[in-house]
Amino acid sequence: MTSYPQWTPASRPGIIPLHPLTFGTILGRSFSALRHNPKVLLGFGLVVQTVAYLLVLLGVGAVAFLTFSRLDNIPFYSEDFEAIAIGSTALTAVAGFVLGLAAAALGVIVQAVVVAEVAHGALAEKLRLGMLWRRVRPVIWRVVGYSFLLTAAVMVLLAVVVGMLVLIGFAAVPVAIALGVLLVLGAIPLTLWLTVKLLLVPSAIILEDARIGPAIARSWRLTRGRFWPALGVIVLISFTFGAVAQVVSLPFSFLGTGLSTVFAPTGDPDATAIITLVVTTVAAQVVTLVIQAVAVVVQSTSAAIIYIDCRMRHEALDMDLLAYTEKRDAGEQGLADPYRVGIGRVAAPRPVPHVQPAYGQYPTAPQPPYGSPAPYGQYPAAPPPPAPPQPVAPPPYIPPGQADPAADGEHRSS
Repeated sequence: MTSYPQWTPASRPGIIPLHPLTFGTILGRSFSALRHNPKVLLGFGLVVQTVAYLLVLLGVGAVAFLTFSRLDNIPFYSEDFEAIAIGSTALTAVAGFVLGLAAAALGVIVQAVVVAEVAHGALAEKLRLGMLWRRVRPVIWRVVGYSFLLTAAVMVLLAVVVGMLVLIGFAAVPVAIALGVLLVLGAIPLTLWLTVKLLLVPSAIILEDARIGPAIARSWRLTRGRFWPALGVIVLISFTFGAVAQVVSLPFSFLGTGLSTVFAPTGDPDATAIITLVVTTVAAQVVTLVIQAVAVVVQSTSAAIIYIDCRMRHEALDMDLLAYTEKRDAGEQGLADPYRVGIGRVAAPRPVPHVQPAYGQYPTAPQPPYGSPAPYGQYPAAPPPPAPPQPVAPPPYIPPGQADPAADGEHRSS
């Protein structure tokens, strides 16, 4: 008896098509991916960003209140007033720096969860937050450590540059100012270049379980040949959310001015200050917090999609993802993680895509040469058409009564 393979339905589409992506697809899917799992992406991102913002705001505010409140009991002309003021400022700055690092660590956790969600969303899998966290938890400290190392490297570089400018400024102030301007202008393209080259480091750590050093090397290699599309996506997303934040803040400024005119027509400074604080500051900050939360999620989503696109181009990751989805939908269990199958593989060059024929024309398939066996199910190639007959020149005209020189030559030879 002959057994036929069991029919299986087509694989469910994920948040991105499983083939190398174009610039528009990467940019559009970075925003549309929010609809795939909004409870995890937007909900988790918004909660974590809110907690981080409140942590920094309340912590710095409490430290500033406790330190600067000591100045109320000390006269302004006292010798200890200046020392206590400097100490209070230093303590507040240190508290802000430490709490800022804690908030940055929370932001890194959001990015890690978003990368894991996008990786599963590309396979049409929708996981809960607990399942995503179980995948991210073993490598989360590695991602946080990379973020802190990058921050420390930037701070050390800035300290060295500023120290050199200060030393040059003691000798020649105009030269220091000119060098400072040149360094600022040169730092812009350098920052953009390093941002793109290191963009895929968190994705490599999370999805490939790579160490920090190999992850940096992986990001450097995978972004080769995809620098400009990645840079365009990052810049457009940043400009979009920056413009949205500016546009949203304008109505609150007008609203604060209007409410101040209504509730404090006499120009009472206390009432005007309260209305400005509540409407212009608090409400605007709340809306800005929501925009920042969405921006972090979209930027992390775009980085994960760029990572998948680069691996599909360099390592044929799309073939592994397609094979995984087909086997999963067919009911197979215990499948290997497709993101860890072909790491470091060099993909063969892809064939030139078939050109779609114009409307009203039939597609033409390439024909094998005449005499070669045709593939199964196809007719053999037709023989080439015969060559057209060559025209024959008419004989030369000989007037009557004149001998033919050719015939005369023949008689003489005979």
